[in-house]
Amino acid sequence: MILFLASRPVVPRPSRPSRPGTAAPRRRRSPLTPYRRLFAAPGALAFTLAAFVGRLPGSMLGVSTVLMIATVRDSYALAGAVSATGVAATAIAGPLLGRLVDRYGQARVAVPAVLVFVAGAIAMVLCVHLGAPTWALFCCAVGSSGVPSLGSMTRARWAALHREDPVARHTAASFEQVVDEVCFMAGPALAMVLCTAVRPEAGLVTAAALLLVGTLLFAAQRRTEPPPDPRPARGRVLLTPGLRVVLMTFLATGAVFGSMEVATVAAVGSYGGSTASSAVLALQAAGSCAAGLAFGALPPRGTAGGRLVAGVAAMALAVLPLLAARGLATLAPLLFLAGMATAPTMITGMTLVHRLIPATRLNEGMTTVYTGLLIGISTGAAAGGWTVDHLGATSAYLTPATAAALAFAIAWAGRGALRAPVRSPAR
Repeated sequence: MILFLASRPVVPRPSRPSRPGTAAPRRRRSPLTPYRRLFAAPGALAFTLAAFVGRLPGSMLGVSTVLMIATVRDSYALAGAVSATGVAATAIAGPLLGRLVDRYGQARVAVPAVLVFVAGAIAMVLCVHLGAPTWALFCCAVGSSGVPSLGSMTRARWAALHREDPVARHTAASFEQVVDEVCFMAGPALAMVLCTAVRPEAGLVTAAALLLVGTLLFAAQRRTEPPPDPRPARGRVLLTPGLRVVLMTFLATGAVFGSMEVATVAAVGSYGGSTASSAVLALQAAGSCAAGLAFGALPPRGTAGGRLVAGVAAMALAVLPLLAARGLATLAPLLFLAGMATAPTMITGMTLVHRLIPATRLNEGMTTVYTGLLIGISTGAAAGGWTVDHLGATSAYLTPATAAALAFAIAWAGRGALRAPVRSPAR
C-alpha cells in the first residue's frame, strides 16, 4: 500500500487544448491524490516504512507475553498479572520518554530506550525458560516497559514536514490511523502463530527483534527528524484543559476497544463459531481502515472539537445495534459499521493534540494521550471479561456500549475547552 501510494506520479498530466468556445473539462479528483502529495515529501516513504517495522511488534508484545507465560508456567492468572504490571509501568514511562524526545531528539532517546527494552525482553524469555522465581518475571516486565513510541514520533515528523499545511496534516493523521489498524490486525495474529506453532518464546523474541530493527532504521532517517528543544520543559502538558478532555475521551474510547474484543470473542463462541473470532474482529479493523482512508481523502470541515464530539457520538450510536445481534450473519456487518465510526474519532483526537500542544511538547502530548488509550484498553478488557462471566455472552456488548456513552459524555461536557485557543503549558 505504502509503496503504491509513493510510486504514483505527483505531477499532473498535460491537458489537451480545448476547442474555442468550449469550457475546459473538469477533472475528477482522485481519492488517492492527497496521499500521493503526502509521500511526495523527501524522506517520507523511508521513515514510514522503517516505523512500520518497529510499530508492528507493539501489538504483539501483550499477546506474546501472556501466551508464553501461560504455556510454560501453566497459569493465565500469572500471565495476566505480569502483563498488567508491564502496562502500568508503560503508563508511567511513556510520557517521560516523550518529554525526553522533545528535549533531546528522537534518535538520541529512541535508540537507548529500545536497547533497554530488548535487554528486558531477553531477560523475560530466559527467566520463563529457566524457571526463575515469579518475582523475577515482574521485574522483567517493569524493565522492558520503556518502549519508544514510534507512532508518536512518526506523527511528529508529519507535523514538522507539513507545518504550514493543515490539510496535509489531516491526511497524515488519517494515514497513521490506518497503519495503527493494520498493526493491530496483523500483530496479535502473528504472535499467536509464533507462540503456538513454533515455540512459546518465539512471539516475544520476534517482536523484540522487529522493534530493534525498526527503531534503528527509523532513527537513521535524520533529515526528517524534527529539531529538539534543548530548554528544559516546565509544567505538564496536562495543564492544558483541552488535552485533558482528549485524554479522558481516549481513555473511554480505549475501554470500548478492549471490551469490544472480549465481547466479540464471547459472542462468536456462543454462536458456536469460536474459530471465526479473528476473522470477525478483522472486519471491525477493516471498517476503521476504510473510514480512515476516506476521511483522510476529504478536506476537514468545521472545527476539530466539533468533529471529535460528532465522531464519538457516531461511535456510541454504532455500538448499540451490537446488543441486538444474535448470530454471525448480523454481527459481522454490524462490527464493520462500528469500526467505521472509530477512525474519525481517533484521527480528530490526534489533530486536537497538535493544535492544543506547542510543537516543542508534541511527543510528550501524543504519548500521554496514547498512554490513556492503552490504559483504557486494558481496563475495558477486564471489565468486558467481568460482564461475560457474570451476565453471559448475550450481554457482552453492554460494556463497550457503556464505555462509548461515557466517551460521548466526556467529549460533550468538555467541548468548550476543545474550542478554546491554544494554550502552551508553562515553560
